[in-house]
Amino acid sequence: MSEPRDAASQVRAIADNVEQRFRTGRRVLAFTEFLELFDGDPVAYSRDASRYLRDAFDHYGKSTVRHPWGEFTRFNVFDLPWEPSKGQSVPRGALIGQEHVQDEIYRALSNFVREGRPNRLILLHGPNGSAKSTIAACIMAGLENYSTIDEGALYRFLWVFPSQKTIRGNLGFAPEKAKAQASASYAHLSDEDIDAKLLVEVRDHPLFLVPVPDRQKLLEAAFKRVGASEPPNEWIMRGQLSHKSQQVFEALLSSYDGSYIDVLKHVQVERYFISRRYRVGAVTIGPQLSVDAAERQVTMDHSLQSLPASLQAVTLYEAKGELVDSAGGVLEFSDLLKRPLDAFKYLQLSVETGEVALTSQNVQLNAVMIGSANELHVDAFREHTEFASFRGRLELARVPYLRSYEQERLIYSTQVAPHVRRHVAPHATEMAALFAVFTRMRKPNPDRYARAISAIVSTLTAIEKADLYAQGKAPERLDAESQKLLRSAIKEVWDESDSYPIYEGRVGASPREMRAALLDAAQSTIFKCLNPLAVIDEIEALCQRKNEFDWLQEEAIPGGYHDVKTFRETLQTRLYAASEYELYVASGVIQEEQYVELLDLYVQHVSAWVKKERLFNRLTRQYEDADEKMMTEVERLLDSRGESSDVRGRFISAIAAWALDHPGQKVEAANVFPLYLRRMREAIFADRRPAVAMLARDIVLLVRDDGSGLDAERRREAEATIERMGRFGYCRDCASDASSMLLRKRFSDVV
Repeated sequence: MSEPRDAASQVRAIADNVEQRFRTGRRVLAFTEFLELFDGDPVAYSRDASRYLRDAFDHYGKSTVRHPWGEFTRFNVFDLPWEPSKGQSVPRGALIGQEHVQDEIYRALSNFVREGRPNRLILLHGPNGSAKSTIAACIMAGLENYSTIDEGALYRFLWVFPSQKTIRGNLGFAPEKAKAQASASYAHLSDEDIDAKLLVEVRDHPLFLVPVPDRQKLLEAAFKRVGASEPPNEWIMRGQLSHKSQQVFEALLSSYDGSYIDVLKHVQVERYFISRRYRVGAVTIGPQLSVDAAERQVTMDHSLQSLPASLQAVTLYEAKGELVDSAGGVLEFSDLLKRPLDAFKYLQLSVETGEVALTSQNVQLNAVMIGSANELHVDAFREHTEFASFRGRLELARVPYLRSYEQERLIYSTQVAPHVRRHVAPHATEMAALFAVFTRMRKPNPDRYARAISAIVSTLTAIEKADLYAQGKAPERLDAESQKLLRSAIKEVWDESDSYPIYEGRVGASPREMRAALLDAAQSTIFKCLNPLAVIDEIEALCQRKNEFDWLQEEAIPGGYHDVKTFRETLQTRLYAASEYELYVASGVIQEEQYVELLDLYVQHVSAWVKKERLFNRLTRQYEDADEKMMTEVERLLDSRGESSDVRGRFISAIAAWALDHPGQKVEAANVFPLYLRRMREAIFADRRPAVAMLARDIVLLVRDDGSGLDAERRREAEATIERMGRFGYCRDCASDASSMLLRKRFSDVV
């Protein structure tokens, strides 16, 4: 018997919460109540779509992100901060990268605000799968969430007509109108006391009920009183009621002998919310062959038979369609240029005038229009005779493929990996990201650079260029000065192809293709996890479909550009190296921190040796000479050539140069000498190689053969190593797979 009572109490609690939110949210107001709300914050309650969207961007804030190619502003709305991330770094659906596009959109919105209304269409153009639709979806999701909070409250109005039992006479149209005037407003009447409601589908702003001259004075005085930094927008200053509302207003005003107060009794102001699902202020339309608005006669609707006779005699039309549904928010034209030109030519005039012409009325537009288009269609559009007239109505924003494999990997880790019903092994999404970005690299043109850097960029391979973008890492084959020059020119290399018709990031493997490869790899019957080797196999299969993809038809050129065979070999090499490093660290044979500390210690002793100083030994509490034995051993591990004095002098010079380039930063050997650190690591690993190879074999035996042939000590060591491999994301199965791979590819000469 307790369960029904509990259920009932839960329902009552929910009902109380809903009712409380309804009341505190000020969902239904009389016109005078809305004016009080407006008087408290005139700027917030008189925004057009462009100002509202810009304010949504500002509400969620922004941050500064730093990439090797520069520093950029990122708007948090594209991170969907209101969505649960479910343990991921970003929620599914968030935009990865593309900060320059975010900035272009915000700049366009700011211009719309300054000009008083959105008078151009923002056209996002780029290759298929470059996140154009994701950008629009994030904006719509941001508007949807923003409209649910107090700062983003939106209001429209509708007309209400009380029933005969509420008031006597003919609802204000008869001589006995005095009784109808007894109520200040019909806005809060219950449904049983109302005979009819007329919804205003274009979501006219309640202030449109104030005549334009009076409204302008009202707005100017209110904005001046609060010290607004920007003037009222053109839409709110000059906008007029829609055809249906104007007809109702005029009929009521005539019936009330010009009493404006009595007309406003029939106004119910209602809060509404942006909704993609219900196409309220956030609408996406695909290619189609019609104007995106229409109208119908509503006085033929039998549900409106309760309207006053005077209104039934008036021909009322209501507008409909995507342009109407998007009022107050965003309208996205997906693949706009797939339409024949005549199907969207109306936008030329509509965007400029802010109106769309229908049969019996001009519908005033109040939406930020965003379009998307493939680069091939944009190229064709540029050649069209009408392009010049369209160009002034467009804000073009290029959306290329990502060129950082770190960002690309994040796409697959957040949008694919969580939906694979298998454990995702380390490096699986990384292989897909690396390959995709490798295919997008274009060979630099040395003629575009100053002489000092020209010779360096001319030798960059596609893989080295991808490393430069993702990690700011210059090739180790270059000397220190050349590396420094190249790192300082990363932005110049990044921007080089911006003016090219085939710019970098226009051609290459699409994230959609790589997603499919990852999902296919997840169905492998060889591995129990989504394994990076399975991903490489799927990439191999993808590369056989040359007739389907433009990026597979490009001719390979020196430097490994467009050379998919080299790309696949690089993936394998990097996978083996990364897995071997992780196994070494997890083996416990040597701690990662040991050689970092050793290199730091070496730098300290070399510095004292060069300066002919002594070091304080905390154990002996005495000053001692630099440890010659330790320095010699480190120099052996580093395979340093030449006299010790020369080697140590170069170290000190490198530290001094780094300190000049990084003022105020602490000198740490791992940052100053990453190449030396890697050499030391490789040398130490080489000494331990036989032991790690045997451990890899033991892991395979433990997982696949239940430890057959292993004694208790070797079993414990293998189990401990598998557990430590978990810090890198390995489970038992993929730890065994990685060990087996290394036995075949790296340790075959040892085991």
